[in-house]
Amino acid sequence: MFSKSVYKIPNGKLVKINLEYDEDSKKIVNISIMGDFFAYPEEAIDFLEKELRSTLLSKKTLINKIDNLTKSNNFEFIGLTSEGLTDGILRCLK
Repeated sequence: MFSKSVYKIPNGKLVKINLEYDEDSKKIVNISIMGDFFAYPEEAIDFLEKELRSTLLSKKTLINKIDNLTKSNNFEFIGLTSEGLTDGILRCLK
């Protein structure tokens, strides 16, 4: 299944998500994350997109994975939080 969402993160920036997911397993097949936020280093978003493949589409799982990837790779985001990104991703399911 393919879906899109545009989400304004509370106290943050706009995030646009293109999501392809498996309806049976509820796992991410492919994801594209765009928006008017900033990421350091620039490759952080590409890395997140790759690492989120095969991740279960549940709030707790996504927040934990995004937090762990961000901390372990010293990524910095301005205008984007793991919870805000997760909410944007899960909006694709509605």
